[in-house]
Amino acid sequence: MTKYITKLILSGLLTACAGTQVLPPPTTITVETVSAEDGPLTPVEPSEIEYGSFTEEQLYRAIISELGAQRGQLEDAGENYFDLAVETRDLNIIRRAVQFASVTGDTNALMQLGLLWSDIEPENAQPHLLLSFQFLENANFDRALSHMTRVIELGGEMDFSALAARTDQLSPGSRATLIENLRQLTSEFAEQESIRLALVQLLAQNREFDNALLELRLLEQLSGASPSLVQLQAQILQSMNDDNQALQVLRRGVREFENDKPLRRGFARLLIQNEEYEEAKQQFQYIMEQDPQDWETRYSIALLDLEMQNFASAAQSFNLLVGVGQRTDESQYYLGYIYEKEEDYERAIEHYRQVGIGTNNFLAAQQQATRFSIQLEELDEAHQWLMNLSGGQPRLEIFFNTIESNLLIQNGYSDEAKELLDIALNKYPNESELLFARVLYYDSQKHMAGSEADLRQIIRMKPEDSRALNHLGYMLADQTTRYEEALELIERAIAISPDDP
Repeated sequence: MTKYITKLILSGLLTACAGTQVLPPPTTITVETVSAEDGPLTPVEPSEIEYGSFTEEQLYRAIISELGAQRGQLEDAGENYFDLAVETRDLNIIRRAVQFASVTGDTNALMQLGLLWSDIEPENAQPHLLLSFQFLENANFDRALSHMTRVIELGGEMDFSALAARTDQLSPGSRATLIENLRQLTSEFAEQESIRLALVQLLAQNREFDNALLELRLLEQLSGASPSLVQLQAQILQSMNDDNQALQVLRRGVREFENDKPLRRGFARLLIQNEEYEEAKQQFQYIMEQDPQDWETRYSIALLDLEMQNFASAAQSFNLLVGVGQRTDESQYYLGYIYEKEEDYERAIEHYRQVGIGTNNFLAAQQQATRFSIQLEELDEAHQWLMNLSGGQPRLEIFFNTIESNLLIQNGYSDEAKELLDIALNKYPNESELLFARVLYYDSQKHMAGSEADLRQIIRMKPEDSRALNHLGYMLADQTTRYEEALELIERAIAISPDDP
């Protein structure tokens, strides 16, 4: 249990800090469209369209499309507008078609509309911006870079870090080609900081760390120091397995940019990874001083206190979080753990039972609550709690019965475990999980005949149940001379689940 909790705490700490990426997050490419990621907008509000020289039939189709969109028929409206855009080559129709294609997530239409738009308006940066995004999404990075460059040439704004955010799976050779193209662009557009930033990121992805740090220094000379560049430098150093230098960089960074939350959280996260918990806690406490209602930071402090076994301080933070309705289930679980460690089992049970159903720690919490109730000889109360909690759901009731029977056996209540399982099997005849739980009871009593009977019943119902095959095979090999039969059963189990020891 202790090892499980330790892993859980560290995982929770890093997750709680994960809102801060060490790499600067890519800036979303802004196009005068509605992104499909924003979800469908129903209805799509029609913008003012100055209809050009259309036929009566084309005008009718446009009006019908708008009316259909207002009724939520977005895909039909988008298809109609796409056809009209191709037929009329009218810019207003093209822009409207782009809006619909963005909402419905029609990437093929967006690509074709972008090409059509750029053909009609070659000096407009917007279609190239649209095409940049589409080629990035399709991993056609050479063409994406071409259109990104065109946006800059036409006076538009382009964040080239969007390129680096999508190239981490490229082969080194393909990435090297992009690196050379970016190097050329840094000469042509020296004032464009995002080009050099993308170059740094691609060099780091290609494990050319020294070159990446060199370009990063040039970028700092161009744009000045910033929290995001500090984080990027630290990440590169981490990739070079130089955590000490990365910590020094971040330590200087938080002194220079003392009120930058993401930078300080990134520093705290690296401190946690290096098990420097006290200093990590200090970083979170600084954030709390600036924003006392930053509950995620409060949660991180509580987890650090828990890891350092500062139970009183951790409990205070978890109780505060419960009181304000933040991280409630996690806090109840860890409060249960704290009182468990302090051997205050009644309070541990109280908090474990308040972990919500369906949450990550729900089953572990109920198991611990049941364990301590049984240890306190509150058998009836423990059973009734689990049955009430199952709410008449057969699968959950069966699962709780298996947990309860196992805990009863562990705590010396074998007769009660047998009675529980017999009653459950009377209600759910031949339920394999209950049968296997009874096998464990028979094993504890060295009742081989009972174990074998239930295992064979499971195998009759589920011939591919590798757990039952394996258990029966090893039991026969260990307790009888029926070695050939045992070997056959074990081989069947291995054939079904070769990776299951």
